Amino acid sequence: MTDLILHEYAASGNCYKIRLTAAHAGIPLERREYDITAGATRTPAFLERINPNGRIPVLQVGDDFLPESGAACLYLADGSPLIPQDRFDRADMLHWMFWEQYHHEPNIATLRFWRTTIGEAGLDDVQRALLPVKRAAGEAALAVMDAHLARTPFLAAGRFTVADIALYAYTHVAEDGGFALRLYPAIQAWLRRVAALPGHIAM
Repeated sequence: MTDLILHEYAASGNCYKIRLTAAHAGIPLERREYDITAGATRTPAFLERINPNGRIPVLQVGDDFLPESGAACLYLADGSPLIPQDRFDRADMLHWMFWEQYHHEPNIATLRFWRTTIGEAGLDDVQRALLPVKRAAGEAALAVMDAHLARTPFLAAGRFTVADIALYAYTHVAEDGGFALRLYPAIQAWLRRVAALPGHIAM
């Protein structure tokens, strides 16, 4: 495979998803760190060459750049057991990945970032007003996951896939955002299963 460079902010769960996928796929990555709190991804050089959207992660594949964590994970996992061959199972894996980006990450990851990086004192009025909304939506997302994982060991195809990687990243640190994982026993059991798999790496 072409040399791969991950442009990242290591504390980001979206960046961790890519590192974890690469670890399970046995693919080495070069890593380049950016301080997003200092605007390192908003410089003219970054916007022109790496990602005009001004965000990370970005997976560099040779001279090409692939933004968005889900796309990068799918690129790395292509042809591996991390992606089911069955048509429905593969679509169900994608369903959970899309769901994560719409229902889970905008709430759980956002509250984690606000609490651990910005700090409550640094929030503006709009962010403060959104706190209870995002907390309720995050709790609803965790409840959906918990109910599903009470019936199956992994999210899709009955086995470990990229869907589990996508949701593990921010779920396992949800308490940083103020969510009580003790209320979700099936999620807790799933987190232990994922962390015990060969190839697993910590955030």
